[in-house]
Amino acid sequence: MNRWWNDILNLFFPAQCHLCGNLLSPGERFICLPCTEALPRTGYHRSHRNPMEERFAGQFPFVRATGHFFYTRGSSLSQLIQDMKYRNFPSIGDKMGEIAGRELFSTGFLNEIDLLVPLPMHFMKKARRGYNQTDHIASGLSKATGIPVLDAMKMTRRRKTQTSLSRSERMINAHDLFTHRKGIDLNGKGVLLVDDICTTGATMAAAAEALTASFPDIRLSLFALGVTF
Repeated sequence: MNRWWNDILNLFFPAQCHLCGNLLSPGERFICLPCTEALPRTGYHRSHRNPMEERFAGQFPFVRATGHFFYTRGSSLSQLIQDMKYRNFPSIGDKMGEIAGRELFSTGFLNEIDLLVPLPMHFMKKARRGYNQTDHIASGLSKATGIPVLDAMKMTRRRKTQTSLSRSERMINAHDLFTHRKGIDLNGKGVLLVDDICTTGATMAAAAEALTASFPDIRLSLFALGVTF
């Protein structure tokens, strides 16, 4: 029934690429193949001591870190992120996570990963938006790789937006922002912490510090869908 209904909708309201506006081919969702291929990959997952890893070096123990696409304001990736977060297209996260997951999986970056842990959103913000986009990115990664997603973390308080804050202000704003959920034990596990965009890295660092402080034997790696230069 769902497939039949989708066929009817596509007949009268054909799906278009969110970037170029061209009609999508069968099997394409949200973004066409040429636009997908044109998204700027960082290639960070192919090398140790890459710029993402340098960003977090010395702050907390971790195994690997990568940001999959370069992110700049006004870019194609920025448009997709805006649609995903603010225009009620959460499944763009699933699609982008799946794209990244296939590319990561083929290089062995995920070989030691047991669990995918999405960065949480405060429950009031999630209720207002209706979803946490990072959950969808993690779901896409899981679909591509078979690695399960675990809702292992929660935010301890609300925070003001990071957009207009300096790096030092972001660090203060993110301090003691996260904790793990009761009954969770990640010691001895290979965990990939998943976020949407990494700019200064303050939010991801706060979550990583909470995990490594609570679980000294965790093997933590970091993933952001997009990362600034």
